[in-house]
Amino acid sequence: MADAVSSQSSSSVREDGSFDRLSIDTIRTLAMDAVQKANSGHPGTPMALAPVAYTLWRDFLRYDPATPDWPNRDRFVLSIGHASMLLYALLHLAGVEEIDADGRKTGKLAVSLDDIKQFRQLDSKTPGHPEYRITTGVETTTGPLGQGCGNSVGMAIAERALAARFNRPEFNLFDHDVYVLCGDGDMMEGVSGEAASVAGHLALSNLCWIYDSNHITIEGATEIAFTEDVGKRFEGYGWNVIHVDDANDTKAIAAALKTFCETNDKPTLIIVHSVIGWGSPRAGSEKAHGEALGEENVRLTKQAYGWPEDAHFLVPEGVAEALNKALTDHGGKARDDWQALFESYRNSFPTEAAEFNLLRSGKLSEGWQADIPTFPADPKGIASRDAGGKVINAIGPHIPMLIGGAADLSPSTKTNLTFQGAGSFEPGSYDGRNVHYGVREHAMGAIANGMALTYLRSYTATFLVFADYMRAPIRLAAIMEVPTIFVFTHDSIGVGEDGPTHQPIEHLATLRAIPGLDTIRPGDANEVAEAWKIALEHTHEPTALILSRQALPTLDRTKYAAADGLRKGAYILADTGGGDPQIILMATGSEVSLVVDAHEKLVADGIRSRVVSMPSWYLFEQQDAAYRNSIFPRSVRARLAVEQAGSMGWDRYVGFDGATITMSTFGASAPLAKLQEKFGFTLENVVKVARELIVKNE
Repeated sequence: MADAVSSQSSSSVREDGSFDRLSIDTIRTLAMDAVQKANSGHPGTPMALAPVAYTLWRDFLRYDPATPDWPNRDRFVLSIGHASMLLYALLHLAGVEEIDADGRKTGKLAVSLDDIKQFRQLDSKTPGHPEYRITTGVETTTGPLGQGCGNSVGMAIAERALAARFNRPEFNLFDHDVYVLCGDGDMMEGVSGEAASVAGHLALSNLCWIYDSNHITIEGATEIAFTEDVGKRFEGYGWNVIHVDDANDTKAIAAALKTFCETNDKPTLIIVHSVIGWGSPRAGSEKAHGEALGEENVRLTKQAYGWPEDAHFLVPEGVAEALNKALTDHGGKARDDWQALFESYRNSFPTEAAEFNLLRSGKLSEGWQADIPTFPADPKGIASRDAGGKVINAIGPHIPMLIGGAADLSPSTKTNLTFQGAGSFEPGSYDGRNVHYGVREHAMGAIANGMALTYLRSYTATFLVFADYMRAPIRLAAIMEVPTIFVFTHDSIGVGEDGPTHQPIEHLATLRAIPGLDTIRPGDANEVAEAWKIALEHTHEPTALILSRQALPTLDRTKYAAADGLRKGAYILADTGGGDPQIILMATGSEVSLVVDAHEKLVADGIRSRVVSMPSWYLFEQQDAAYRNSIFPRSVRARLAVEQAGSMGWDRYVGFDGATITMSTFGASAPLAKLQEKFGFTLENVVKVARELIVKNE
């Protein structure tokens, strides 16, 4: 115990019972007690970083506890989500008021003392890692390391974009900062490096990462795997780097934060050196990092703090009131001033004020669909990626905060916004709508989520096979229920000569497996238009749009069903009538036209056939049983699914007596026609298999 204390040499580690020290130790003991009661969690980092977080919140964070959704508040992101008790303690002591999904106050604290006592318990507001929408004051869901870092770059981009769009002379509506607590694990994850590189390039001086360099991870000392000079790396990214030698030195922390506030040309990294679990007899140990300390160690640690040893969840008189007052004095006043400014802004710029209020509500402006094209029937057709490019450029002028880009692939994904005034989002031109992410798919996804968490309608784009690089942010978008749009092109073996490394096989199944993600693979240009409409109408679901490189015939909608059937996920595209069909052909994307051709061949031969286009399994499963049964009558057992992807999941729709023409291997490098022949995606094979199914099920 003495050794742990003596390792902290700063004179600002006050043993004199000062009020700041009392407040800091309150955060520490709440973390210890909560983890001990749950017998689960990470007490060490909250204990070590309590002085850092307390200084930030008390003196710098522009945040109103009474209005935690104030638009121009500073954002605080705990990327080290395992240290969640640090955030919960701060939310409790700050007196942050809870708001519901509609922004109305509930009359409760965001995190009460009882909530802290229920740390990591079922249905509590204090889950093991902070969760957006579960706990007021949590700006983003964190846990997978590096994701919070990526989100913060998106939040900083969003602030710059909002400022460029809405600020006017004498009306500085948006000028907030984004603060992040991150650790060694974040710095090891590649996503943080990608995101930091983007932030440095964009000169996001409103972004401050505070890096807790404690040299401990789950396996032990970081020297076994991580010996780089992080500061030099970030200097190379174009960041301002500041070192604080002692996490308990609140004066040095304050000085570093002040330097950040005065820096206007680059983001800032503050490297803070700490001893994990400061004051604990097990300081620096795996136990302090990743599990409860144990009753005896908790008692001894409290003794080292001069704390009542047998007190549990103690909040000394005045501690919460003081932090609340400090935040209210600067954050509450700033919020009141902002509200008054916005009312004046509304009088001077009513159109812009109404636009922002609509944006904040998650709604779209009236008439935003007005210019979306309707594509005429064309047997040669158009690639769905090209159709998507036309649609997004028809929508873009009507949704000014539709902002996004590709991982260095916009010429291929066709997602570049090309209408007048779209421009590029770059240093010195933050009014641009096209974000150039470079070859950084992982950071792109995390950044887009941060943008979506800050009012923007964000989208990303890359090839479907590279969805593997983006799995974590796609999954987190679904967990958080934010409407990020992920565009994936080059969606099948239709990529052709690029070969199996670029031909997605299992990717559709893995995206469809993510709860809450609407994966849509449209079958022609008019389905693409409907898919974009659905994606932008979603307010609580992310969307994965799956688009082709090769041309797809544009179906004659006077002969076949209207494309707005996509809204139900699956719909009857073609039918013969005269009773139940003898065969149901179902497909998505580029294979829809193939089964339509097979249908016409079968009908010409006197067979009752039905074609079902199934662009979104997610939307289809939301329909009632009556509708689903009308599409797939139980009496029709001859069912054939055709998709240039793995078969996983199709058994739900084809049943035990049906079949699939799908991929059971990786693809190959060859022209598309040769690949279609090799893997059975030909008219002749579809008709052959359909006939066999009819005979089998007679």
